[in-house]
Amino acid sequence: MENYTKYKLKSNDELVSLLAGKDNLFIVACNKCFKEFETVDEPECGELEKIALEQGKKITGTARVDFLCNKTQTEKKLQDMIPEGTENILVISCGLGIQTVADLAGKPVYAASNSLNYTGHHGMALTKKSCDACAQCYLNVTGGICPIVDCSKSLVNGQCGGAKNGKCEVDPNKDCAWEKIYRRLEKQGRLSEFLNQPIQLRDYSKVDFEFVNEYVKSIRENRLEGYYGGVHPSERKEYTEHIALQRFPDPDTVVIPLSMHAGAPADPIVQVGDTVKVGQKIGESAGFISSPVHSSVSGTVTAIENHKHATRGECLSVVIKSDGKNTLHESIKPNKDLDSLTPDEIIEIVRESGIVGMGGAGFPTSVKLKPNKPIDAVLLNGCECEPLLTADHRVLLEFADDVVFGLKAIVKTVDAKKGIIVIEDNKPDAIELLQAKTADLDNIEVVVAKTKYPQGAEKMLIKRVMGRQVPRGGLPADVGAVVSNISTTKAIADAIQKGMPLVERVVTVTGENLKKPGNYIVKIGTNTKELIDYCGGITGDDVTVKAGGPMMGFILPDVNVPIMKGSNGIIAIDTDHTVEQPCIKCGRCMDVCPMELSPLYFAKYADEENWQGAKDMNIMDCIECRCCEYICSSKIPLVTKIKAGKNAVRGMK
Repeated sequence: MENYTKYKLKSNDELVSLLAGKDNLFIVACNKCFKEFETVDEPECGELEKIALEQGKKITGTARVDFLCNKTQTEKKLQDMIPEGTENILVISCGLGIQTVADLAGKPVYAASNSLNYTGHHGMALTKKSCDACAQCYLNVTGGICPIVDCSKSLVNGQCGGAKNGKCEVDPNKDCAWEKIYRRLEKQGRLSEFLNQPIQLRDYSKVDFEFVNEYVKSIRENRLEGYYGGVHPSERKEYTEHIALQRFPDPDTVVIPLSMHAGAPADPIVQVGDTVKVGQKIGESAGFISSPVHSSVSGTVTAIENHKHATRGECLSVVIKSDGKNTLHESIKPNKDLDSLTPDEIIEIVRESGIVGMGGAGFPTSVKLKPNKPIDAVLLNGCECEPLLTADHRVLLEFADDVVFGLKAIVKTVDAKKGIIVIEDNKPDAIELLQAKTADLDNIEVVVAKTKYPQGAEKMLIKRVMGRQVPRGGLPADVGAVVSNISTTKAIADAIQKGMPLVERVVTVTGENLKKPGNYIVKIGTNTKELIDYCGGITGDDVTVKAGGPMMGFILPDVNVPIMKGSNGIIAIDTDHTVEQPCIKCGRCMDVCPMELSPLYFAKYADEENWQGAKDMNIMDCIECRCCEYICSSKIPLVTKIKAGKNAVRGMK
């Protein structure tokens, strides 16, 4: 594989000169990028350490860091890395990494490497500094601040004299780079050293990589908006976002899985031959983390047996032949008004109604409504950031009053100070409607978020709206938040106002390979194939059907599976035939990972079956959003390997 590493260690003579008069050295080296990914130590750090020791220098420590230019992650790594007694820091990296360390270290930083002049692409790390790859680095002279990039005029011998109040005369919004350089050198006691340097001459015949810096600038704002990382996949919501909800025709038979939630499957409480009604409980929760299941039709139980399941392969299910009457069970009746209900009564209603997270995770909502910690805000996730899906968007538009009622119920139950409906800016009609509906409510507001995937993930939503970081292994309640899905919140309103348990949901059926996309209100247990056929069927021969969205959805090899509580979408998309290539260590997966992890190592360790290594790199923190796989230049099936790694880690003793 071609090696596009952007730096090399300075020559022995250059390093001896650089080390003169300096001691108590800490050496940090960037593990090379844009080359074959190997989990081995690069040799330059050891070579520099050897040269320094030969010169009689004291080494306080060494470190090797992946993608040193990634300021967000490097800042965390450097916090406890630089030992006491360190006086000077030597960096082996391209100019991006050197500037990053110089910004963070608070000590004199020197480049022990030369950035290479080459034709090709320069690094695109998400830092506040850029390197022009000019191949004549000035960072050792200027204290780690690049005069080529930071100075609007790219002056290399001092300021022009035109700065006013510390601002550049070319760009008044920009600090004068040379004033920053002088301040840093003066703080480090190196100003006289600079003033005694010979005049610097810049060789303009060398290749200019300014176009790459402009590209970095253009993407950085989007990438870091609200929270670190994330991607902007093609939304393709235009297929269905304008289509009003339609009620899907009642199926002749429903197959209702007893496991549509996190935790233990429900235990069946009906028998073959029993007559059941709409809303009647047919499965009792089997533990604290479990949920009851109810009939979505009236009719006769014809079987209780294993049936195909969208995510679990097979699952014990209750099969009911509908009588077509939709007769309501006697228990279906409105509860007391919200003001009269206690928090415990609301939790019991939600639990008995079988309400779970309807965004896909399926966590029992009644458990979430009892956080046992002070809650500052309830966040209503109206982002629906998955491409193609518009189910929650339509619920917001067509059941806005129910959504607001459900939010009020959650706020009361968890004793929150306020409720916040978070909607991405690609849904202006929903934003306008919900702002009007909440205008007179003191404790409920609408927050508009810039569209970015995976904004709807709990931890990302909390970071974006509240500026709080859920701790590793923690829950939203640990930072004073409760997060609920739009459809889940509407289901809470139905349970309180109508007494109706969760027996139907809105499903988006869409994709470039579906004849008649739409948004449908569908009874739980309806066969997915019936839904696809009703929409005109699939066009094309090479089509992949998924339950959910294109990013986090599950492939359905067989569409004869039931719609469940978490089935927010059925999509028919082109099959991806890209072939996996070796990792080139470009670092893009780290740039876009919203959990600030290193996905490239998860793939490497999965191939090596190094499960301890994967655990040490915090693989269990991965939310499987697929941002890394989406951006991967080598088309590595990262999420598949991550799931294998997680399963292996769970099985470790």
